[in-house]
Formats: sequence, structure tokens, C-alpha cells
Amino acid sequence: MATNRKKPEKAYKNLQFLTSPEARPIRILAEFTEPSVRFRKFGIHSTVVFFGSARVRPHDVAKKELKVIADAYEEHPSEELEKELSAARLRLRLSKYYEDATELARLLTEWAIEKGNGKQALYVCTGGGPGIMEAANKGAYLAGGKSIGLNISLPHEQEPNPYISEELGFEFHYFFMRKYWLVYLSKALIIFPGGFGTLDELMEVLTLLQTGKIHRPLPIVVFGQDYWQEIIDFEAMARWGTIAFNDLNFFKFVNSAEEGFHYLKKHLEKWVTSDLDPENEVRFSR
Repeated sequence: MATNRKKPEKAYKNLQFLTSPEARPIRILAEFTEPSVRFRKFGIHSTVVFFGSARVRPHDVAKKELKVIADAYEEHPSEELEKELSAARLRLRLSKYYEDATELARLLTEWAIEKGNGKQALYVCTGGGPGIMEAANKGAYLAGGKSIGLNISLPHEQEPNPYISEELGFEFHYFFMRKYWLVYLSKALIIFPGGFGTLDELMEVLTLLQTGKIHRPLPIVVFGQDYWQEIIDFEAMARWGTIAFNDLNFFKFVNSAEEGFHYLKKHLEKWVTSDLDPENEVRFSR
């Protein structure tokens, strides 16, 4: 005799299925759709995105680290400690950019609130982690504004920094969906010194601009000329003919928060005054 059976679980409630390789398209679609819904809910149409190294320390932290290593080296000199001392000195130099990112994000957020007559017209957005990302979210926080953090799950867990607005914190699994949302609402990009991830993000956006896949003006500020000109010789690429000399106009080097702010302000004016215009929703070529 047939017995009463428990109802089968609906597919969208079946966690074993949803986390399987076969359900990958559904998970990708979720990372595309959920941020869209949340940004619309909070009326967010325009962002300024800060890229940069997760390894950059605040100045006071870097200074203390240098002192500890310097004291240890003075007491027991060794080749290994000498290398650590050299690295700590460079970390202290890099810490300047943590302070610069904080100040630039603060200036932009204060200006965005002022331009919106109390309603924030522009949001600082970062990759959600420590270092330069934390510094930018901190600057927005100090200005009394909200900011976005698009964190990513990594094998060595990257914890979201404490300055992200709680309702605007995201956790991504897929890098390409995270990068999509970093760029889609952006009205300007600010590239601080960074490593592979920062280079990847910068080069992808430059490629999208060069190929016309982003067909709206998108100012890119490359912060810290000393660092970047040592890392990449953009002009050599143009001389060798692998890029056009005009491609160098896609970005501008700046060396201070004030310089970056005054440059960006001119380009962002139209977005903060037309932020709610539905026409601004179209951002990539079709």
C-alpha cells in the first residue's frame, strides 16, 4: 500500500542543486540581479570607484611596523632583517596613499552631499577590502555619507572593512560579476598604487574605452605618478605602436587629493545634477 510522502522540495529551495556546477548560470544571474535591485531601492545611479592595493597600511600602522623592525635590526643585524627593513620603509612610503585616498573620498562625498542639497548625489564605491579600499570607504564615512563595498570571497578570506555602509555591502563569488558592478554605475575611476588586481581592473577599463565598449566619457585618475611610471611605461607602449598616442588621454596622473578632487569635480558636475535622469541608465554599448 502506498504511503504518504513528503512533498518534493522546489528547485529554488534546493541548496544542494543551487550550489552544484549545473546551477552556475543561476548563481551568476543572482549576482547580476540582486545588486541591481538593491541599488535601485536606495536610489544609487552614480559612483566614483577607488581601486588600489589591499596591502597599503594607514600611516601610523606602517610607522609602528618600521620602528619594530628597525629596533630589531639595530639589536641583531642580519641579512633577513635588512630586507624586512627595506620593505617596511617602502610600506611607510605607500602609507601616504592610504591618507590620500581617505582625503579624496571625504572631499568627493562632502561635495556630493552639498550638490544634492543634503541627498547624496554620488557614492564612493570600492572592492570592499582593506588597504586603499578601506581608506576610501573611511573617507566617505568621515564626510557623513554612505559608501559601497563590493567584497569578493577569496581562498585567504578578505573581510569587508568596517567603513562600508551596512546596507551597501556585497559579497561576490564571481570576479567578472563584481567587476561589472564596479564599472557599470561608475562616473569616474581613481587608480591608486596596487598589484595584479589593480592592474587587471585598470587595463580592462582602458580596453573597454579603447574599443568603444564604454561609449560615455569616463575620467580615470591615476594617483601617484612616481609609483605608476616606475611600474608601467605607457609612453613606451605608444612609441612601439602597441597603443595609439591618443590612448594616453584616457587617464590623467595626479599626485594629491586636492589635485584629484579639482580635476574630477569638473567632469562629475553633469552627473550629480542629472543623477535621477533615466537616460543615464545606458552605460555600455549594446
